[in-house]
This record gives sequence, C-alpha cells and structure tokens, in this order.
Amino acid sequence: MHQFKELLIWKKSRLFCSKIYNATANFPSEEKFGITNQLRRASVSIASNIAEGSSRNSNKEFAQFLEIAIGSAYEVETQLLISSDLGFINEEDITELIPLLEEIIKMTSRFRTTLL
Repeated sequence: MHQFKELLIWKKSRLFCSKIYNATANFPSEEKFGITNQLRRASVSIASNIAEGSSRNSNKEFAQFLEIAIGSAYEVETQLLISSDLGFINEEDITELIPLLEEIIKMTSRFRTTLL
C-alpha cells in the first residue's frame, strides 16, 4: 500500500484539478452541464484514481488505476483542445495547462512501470 498524499503525481494532479476549475469558471453558462462539467470531472478523476489505486493490496491493481488516471488525463487534454477550438479558453491557460498535464502523464506512466 502506498501513501497517496506523499506521491508527487497525486500532489500535481490535485493542483492541476484546481487550475482546471479556475480555467473553466468563465466558460459559457450554457456549457455548465456540458464541457465544463466533463473537464472538471475528468480532472478530478486523475487524482482520485491515483488515490484509490494506492489503497489496493497489489501493485498490479494500483497499476490498473494509474492506467485509468492516464486515460482521464488524455480525456482532459482532448476537452481542453476542443474548448480552445470553440474559443472557451484563452491561449494563456492552454499554454499553462497542457504542459502540466503532459508532465503528469509522463510521471504517472513512469511510476506505473515501476509497479509491474
């Protein structure tokens, strides 16, 4: 069992989630139950799956949850790009968020390989 609160990938994912909430605060109100909600839920899922996986009894199970977290990260990336295409998010936010997300994906992937 791993202590998720000590994992750098969890800490970065949690911070990233807060940044997503801030970035989506000014999305159009008609998107409240659309892409705003999807972006927020997927970003929460990254940190949540890292935390949930850390409680599992085997590294194999933890690795599966990390794979789900990576999938959620790619979902967030796609939604950010679509939000950019639609003009919902400014270029400054995209320039900040995408590299952070790529770093989380790389770190999570590397950590996952140590568990297998």
